[in-house]
Amino acid sequence: MPQDGFYAKVRRGLPALIDQWRTLGQGDTDRLALILAETARVARLGQPEATPDGATLVAWTKPEAGDEIPLWAARTATFLLMQMPARPLPGSNDEACAWAYCWLRNRDFTDHESAEAALPDHLREPLATAIKAAWHDRQGLRLI
Repeated sequence: MPQDGFYAKVRRGLPALIDQWRTLGQGDTDRLALILAETARVARLGQPEATPDGATLVAWTKPEAGDEIPLWAARTATFLLMQMPARPLPGSNDEACAWAYCWLRNRDFTDHESAEAALPDHLREPLATAIKAAWHDRQGLRLI
C-alpha cells in the first residue's frame, strides 16, 4: 500500500516531472541530460557530481525511480518546465506535489501565499493545493 504523506507523493511524482521535461524537450536524451546538468550548475540549483547520460535520464522517468532522482535534477526540470512557452501542467496530484516541492526549494518565500502568487499564471490554480501542502511540509521540517 503506497504511503500518503506529502514527501511520498513528491517522490512518486518526480519521474513524471522529469518525463514531462524530457518529452517536451524533444531532443536527443544525451543532449537533454547535458542541458539539465549544465542548467543546474549555471542557475545554482545544484551541483551534479557528473553529467548524467541519456540512459540515466530515461531511467529517471520510470515510476520506480522516484527515490533515485537527485534533487538537483528535479529542481532543474521544474525550473525549465515553468519557463516553457508550451505552458505545461502537472498530470497528477503526485506530480503537482513534486512541482510544488521543487518550486519552494528553488526560491525563497515568506509564506505560501507569496509562493503561489509568484507562480506563472497558468500554474496558480493547478498548484494551489500542492503549494499549501508543500509549505506545511517545509514548515514542519523546520521544527525538527
